[in-house]
Amino acid sequence: MLVLAVFVSGRGSNFLSIQRAIAEHRLDARIAVVISNRRDATALESAAALGIPARSFAGVAEAQQVAWMRDTLAEAGVNFIALAGYMKLLPGEIVAAYRHRITNIHPALLPSFGGTGMYGHHVHEAVLSSGAKVSGATVHLVDEEYDRGQIVAQRCVPVLPHDSVESLAARVLEIEHQIYPEALHLFAEDRVEVRGNRTIILS
Repeated sequence: MLVLAVFVSGRGSNFLSIQRAIAEHRLDARIAVVISNRRDATALESAAALGIPARSFAGVAEAQQVAWMRDTLAEAGVNFIALAGYMKLLPGEIVAAYRHRITNIHPALLPSFGGTGMYGHHVHEAVLSSGAKVSGATVHLVDEEYDRGQIVAQRCVPVLPHDSVESLAARVLEIEHQIYPEALHLFAEDRVEVRGNRTIILS
């Protein structure tokens, strides 16, 4: 079973989709703690309302944040980390400690439209400006760079002729809520194998 820490920076809709999958027995996991870099992240309130421990390191000195994360994750018994709208780069020490056990959801089809500055509405603006006919969502492993880890799962949505940033974002978010729990389910069943710069999904 996955014992999850979910890292968030905002409303946490993907956190809630993961929790819903757990409650509906579609994902063999337990969210042990929700962690945010912001005290005012709505996801922390949602977690607390669900009885899930909610923590913020907003007041922790930067030099102490790695130790704070290590202690918080250890105390919660975490064996897997899911980034869900988390807008910071995880410290390298945490990435190394949970190598191949950290995932992120990105609102585009990586490797396109990823990297520094490519988050939220910026991603959808870039997709629309490019003239792309297809967008989607990507679940990938997390390494020391933004959006560069091995891809675990992707799903497409059409970019429609009259799409706005908001309409495209809404369509992609629906796919995110489907694909993230499904990808985590693969890890819960030990069906993801990392081979070099790619992942293999075992049957």
